Amino acid sequence: MSTVQSALTLAGERRSGQSVRTQNVMAASSIANIVKSSLGPVGLDKMMVDDVGDVTITNDGATILQLLEVEHPAAKVLVELAALQDEEVGDGTTSVVIIAGELLKNADELVKQKIHPTSIIAGYRLACKEAVKYIQEHLTYKVDELGEDCLINAAKTCMSSKLIGADSEFFSKMVVAAAQAVKVTDSKGASIYPIKAVNVLKAHGKSARESLMVEGYALNCTIAAQQMPRKITNAKIACLDFSLQKVKMKMGVQLLVSDVDQLDKMRDRESDITKERIQKILATGANVILTTGGIDDLCLKYFVEAGAMAVRRCKKQDLKRIAKATGAQFITSLANVEGDESFEASFLGEAAEVAQERISDDELILIKGTKARSAASIILRGPNDFYCDEMERSVHDALCVVKRVMESKSVVVGGGCVEAALSIYLENFATSLSSREQLAIADFAKSLLVIPKTLSVNAAKDSADLVAKLRAYHNSSQTKKEHAQLKNCGLDLYEGVVRDNKKAGVFEPSISKVKSLKFATEAAITILRIDDMIKLAPEKGEEKSYQQALARGELDG
Repeated sequence: MSTVQSALTLAGERRSGQSVRTQNVMAASSIANIVKSSLGPVGLDKMMVDDVGDVTITNDGATILQLLEVEHPAAKVLVELAALQDEEVGDGTTSVVIIAGELLKNADELVKQKIHPTSIIAGYRLACKEAVKYIQEHLTYKVDELGEDCLINAAKTCMSSKLIGADSEFFSKMVVAAAQAVKVTDSKGASIYPIKAVNVLKAHGKSARESLMVEGYALNCTIAAQQMPRKITNAKIACLDFSLQKVKMKMGVQLLVSDVDQLDKMRDRESDITKERIQKILATGANVILTTGGIDDLCLKYFVEAGAMAVRRCKKQDLKRIAKATGAQFITSLANVEGDESFEASFLGEAAEVAQERISDDELILIKGTKARSAASIILRGPNDFYCDEMERSVHDALCVVKRVMESKSVVVGGGCVEAALSIYLENFATSLSSREQLAIADFAKSLLVIPKTLSVNAAKDSADLVAKLRAYHNSSQTKKEHAQLKNCGLDLYEGVVRDNKKAGVFEPSISKVKSLKFATEAAITILRIDDMIKLAPEKGEEKSYQQALARGELDG
């Protein structure tokens, strides 16, 4: 009997060994190459056109990769990686994908030199751990030492690569003010900045510099009737998630009427049910009613008579945020436990003032002095839709960066400084090891240089020359005590020189660098571990033609 087992029969194809790894690395590299040219302050934008012809012009790595409908399973890992970085930190989505792509490329070279993937993975893990430790011990600065200016500088650094980079001074101050306006203190006494409380509205027309920040929550709706008051102080706000329209019978409910008078009574009762609901709400002292549904024109007079302000067709998301800020309850139905309809005064939220104001060309409702939490709104102006959308993404990224800096209270110097410092440190660290991980760590160090290289290539500068100078400065700072201050050297991409980026005010949140290193390493390891790919063929159902069905008599009856 043969000891050789018969080949595994699969309804699909199986690939294993080096070819799979190389294919995965190529897929990851091609994803990294797509976003490479959009890195840095002189990065270029991408225009994405989807299957229905919608155009998106963006510089944000996560947005670009989400709009690509990626088929390859290994490339999907990088797309998810960018989305994770966007969710966790908000910035650094492009660099995390580029680092992961480079780590994989170098690992693939090592595997071709007959070094086992397990050794490379162990080396990468160790290098990542050491890199994070080095960042936290030597490269971070506390916000308290640098002063408030570093918040604005961090926001400016984040915006420098975006469409609004030219006006970064103007927008960074606005973003920092908005983030500080929504500050809340949790039960442990730590400050948290829920940036979802900053409402970003977009309006066409005028220039980007005419964007403004408003204290309070801006609602892109107007009052339902012109006779209603336009300003209410000491507002009691009701947030409703149902419509106040004439009650109609549910589908499938029939009422058989033999008398015409009965028909009129039914119609009157339909109006009265809504009237009773409105009176229950107004009876609690509510003078601002916000609803996601419609309000019947006949019912508006009850609000006008009561001197209340009613706003219909608000966005659900906006109402939930307003409910949180004012301390109101988001009510989906008036039904209570007994089966009756009731509305309690405890459901109402409070604000110092609710007013309809004309801001730029639109009428907006501003809710100021909210009771439970403070709120802020940014109204962005721009020439067209693409510009406004990209401004919104840039402002969101900057808000995330400011939040991270204020919560973690630490920053690192940007402009390729951290990557160059880590590269030198890890190369020296690799030579101190006498195990086979040494090669993997040296390659990890080499991979990190892809960031300063890409930055200088995008800026149309000589990357080999600039990166060599940058490495020389960092090597000197780590080996000679008297040159220790050179550890802040980074690239100035406009002039094409190496400069002290701490003095130039180029800062990034330290958490952004730490997380991007960890995420990129994990993603590279995930793809590197794969050595077998089995792709199942789709099951073919028995195709039936009309003629076959007719012949079998399946169409009869």
